[in-house]
Amino acid sequence: MDWLTDTRDSYDTVAASYADLLRDALERQPLPRGVLALFAELVRDTGGPVADLGCGPGRLTAHLRDRGVDAFGVDLSPAMIDIARREHPGLRFDVGSMTDLHLPDASVGGVLAWFSLIHVPDDEVPAVLGHVRRVLRPGGVALLGFFVGDERRTKTEGYGGHPMNVQVHWRPLPRVAGWLRAAGLGVEAEIVMDPGAEVPGGVLIARRTPA
Repeated sequence: MDWLTDTRDSYDTVAASYADLLRDALERQPLPRGVLALFAELVRDTGGPVADLGCGPGRLTAHLRDRGVDAFGVDLSPAMIDIARREHPGLRFDVGSMTDLHLPDASVGGVLAWFSLIHVPDDEVPAVLGHVRRVLRPGGVALLGFFVGDERRTKTEGYGGHPMNVQVHWRPLPRVAGWLRAAGLGVEAEIVMDPGAEVPGGVLIARRTPA
């Protein structure tokens, strides 16, 4: 799939600058911190671990660990994983794709996909969410973050001006919620962060329903 190659190569290119730019970003973002705190509480109730899909340099994986959640990261970009392993040596990070997730069935209590589905084409998202349901234990929780809207753009530059070639998808909450329900995940919360912004952030919390 060309989009996977383009996404991997683009994030390999920007990995170091991405990590530098976003390393302390969460400290300035109380709403995402609050959402992640809620997710951490839900996962502690059901039991971990959490798979952080599209973990990048591991900043959210480490954030969850610091809040008492057993978490590990998976990312398509080997360069991102190299940084994650170097900066968070006590945590597990694997190179992998959410389109072909090499995790055992019912092996995790939570899945985090924080603004990582934004590069997955519409026709691939249902299969990705099928993997999310497969790896979650019954009652396990998924947290998705994404851009709210209804368009697709090509990102050709980013994170310090480095060249990129990735598709970025903005999606309405009802569309993503419908995909979750079709995959067998019951939606428990729908949140719009900064609704007045040019590009609001969408958050969905869902739980694997019984088979």
